[in-house]
Amino acid sequence: MEKESFPNMANMETLDRFDLAILRELQLDARLTNAELAQRVGLSAAPCWRRVRALEAAGYILGYHAQLNRQKLGLGVLAFVRLDAERNSADAMRQLEEAVRQLPEVTSCHYISGTGTFELQVVAEDLDHFSRFALQHLANLPQVKDLHTSFSLGEVKAGGALPLGHLDAAAPRR
Repeated sequence: MEKESFPNMANMETLDRFDLAILRELQLDARLTNAELAQRVGLSAAPCWRRVRALEAAGYILGYHAQLNRQKLGLGVLAFVRLDAERNSADAMRQLEEAVRQLPEVTSCHYISGTGTFELQVVAEDLDHFSRFALQHLANLPQVKDLHTSFSLGEVKAGGALPLGHLDAAAPRR
């Protein structure tokens, strides 16, 4: 095992190789016990636990969740909806953002450049359910001017881990 080092809790702006290893391992399997994680990254349990807590407190780790199989759950349709909105005021845009957040069928929403204001990822049981959802909910959101929908014909890659290689060269050794 590598010499145990302790993260600088006040300054988590720089990540060292242990921090990066922890982030990589947790992206692959967030269910690892602290003992398993510590062994994989080359630390003993206590410093590993402190580092994980420091990474959480600094906002590098936002949470832990289970990745579910939408098809097995009866959500066979995955749609990408470009939503064009009227940009009348900041308050109007905040109302639209809050309305989108309240729709569980919308699994992600991004401001986009180019044509459109938002790109939504929407799941539904089938095309009929999606159509009803789009007409009853999406088209009636505040400030919506137009909707453009594309349907996924198959997932090649989804929910992947974030690349961390660009941080390796910059990672200081502690």
